[in-house]
Amino acid sequence: MKSGASVLVAVLCAAPLALAGCGGSGDETENFVEVENPLTDPASGPPAGNSEGGCGVPAAAAPADTSNPTSVIGDGTPESCTADAVIEAVAEGGIITFDCGPEPIVIMLDRPAKIKNDTGPEIVIDGKGLVTLSGTGNTRILYMNTCDQDQVWTTSHCQNQDHPRLTVQNLTFVDGNAKGYGTSLDGGGGAIWARGGRIKIVNSRFFNNVCVDDGPDVGGGAIRVFSQFNEQPVYLVNSTFGGSEELGNVCSNGGGISSIGVSWTIINSLFSHNEAIGGVTNMDSGGNGGGIYNDGNTMTLSLCGTKIEHNQVRTHGSGIFFVTNDHSGNIVIRDSVIRNNEGGSWYALPGISMHDVTDVSVDEASILED
Repeated sequence: MKSGASVLVAVLCAAPLALAGCGGSGDETENFVEVENPLTDPASGPPAGNSEGGCGVPAAAAPADTSNPTSVIGDGTPESCTADAVIEAVAEGGIITFDCGPEPIVIMLDRPAKIKNDTGPEIVIDGKGLVTLSGTGNTRILYMNTCDQDQVWTTSHCQNQDHPRLTVQNLTFVDGNAKGYGTSLDGGGGAIWARGGRIKIVNSRFFNNVCVDDGPDVGGGAIRVFSQFNEQPVYLVNSTFGGSEELGNVCSNGGGISSIGVSWTIINSLFSHNEAIGGVTNMDSGGNGGGIYNDGNTMTLSLCGTKIEHNQVRTHGSGIFFVTNDHSGNIVIRDSVIRNNEGGSWYALPGISMHDVTDVSVDEASILED
């Protein structure tokens, strides 16, 4: 696949854009904010986000205000920040922060923390750059599902409701494992599985999260998402998936993230050293989307200030796998780099597997390198 050639693809602002770029945004009234990132210089591990990314962040994608928390996990000591305390606080909802002392801490979970659908509508989990949640290689870490009656069924249209609106920020997720869910709808999402309402990820890192090794639709070594309210996008800002060879996330499809019928707006983020390892039994059993796996119909993948490199696949889409079944979806790439991803075939653009008729806008500052 690698030829060493560099391809610069320019489609000069051919369509209105949702974010700043190419001299402005599609909506001149959009407010952009500065985002402070407490994980830009962590004590260990790659930093959160793409340090070379310089895209503006819309107010809607900024961190949530946690100055008045509903609950605080811990009493200032590491010993007080237990798995049970995390699970109980997440079930109670509201704005959740941590007080575990001044040093970084790893909290080892033995079961997922589950969002209750009637405890919002706004739910925020903020690690302040010091907290790592670990699945210990045995469990998924965080779960939200508006259609799961065990988490309280709050509307008759669970697949399209505006709450809970979950923000995860300033956290690190490591060693999440969703292999026990198999290849069913509930599979995937080694760190986070989310359906319904809204989810936003800001200033966060995802290391060594996994889901099932082989299967045609299951995906999301780190994150799996379904059914966002009114088809609004998932915002993913200043976050890292993998970042080094020993920290990549792995699944049958979508080593980093996976979704069906969901749009994403990804800003100043990094996907590297993630793997889609399915397709062992046959080419229809996975192995698509080393960094990103998107499947569905009318959806948009928007990248700005994002780097996707050194991801691997067996089948298709070493960097990105994007299949819009009715050809109504589109991709927008601005000020981003997609390069040095490995494996697979069926490439419409370097590192990107998609139908030839997919609407793609790539600005002149983006580099796609085979």
